[in-house]
Amino acid sequence: MTDDIVKQHMENGTPKSRALYDRFVEILDEIGPYTTHPAKSTITFKGSRRGFCGAHPKKDSLIGYFDLTRALESDPRIRSVSPYTQKLFVHQFRIVSMEEMDATFQAWIREAYRVGQGDHIQKTE
Repeated sequence: MTDDIVKQHMENGTPKSRALYDRFVEILDEIGPYTTHPAKSTITFKGSRRGFCGAHPKKDSLIGYFDLTRALESDPRIRSVSPYTQKLFVHQFRIVSMEEMDATFQAWIREAYRVGQGDHIQKTE
């Protein structure tokens, strides 16, 4: 069933957006272990404690989100920022080129990965 959901997400994209998704997964692979949980709305990536980001190809872009313990300042890649819990903010993003997955974007994903590992909980306990 989950393979079917991933396949549907890939079919909703173009070769360009699927390449963006593949690069996103490569970034995650470089950071550390995670599990993948596909759903109708997105493909979520989970750390040892919780989901920390998600993404899916859509037309010629990559649409997704990541969770941070802070709200990011204005950036054209970030579509919206909303409080998710008292300690977390969800950041909705849209990527249209490989160049947009630069060192800054990768640092955000690494920071989100730490949320998935539960670092935001350990700091307050």
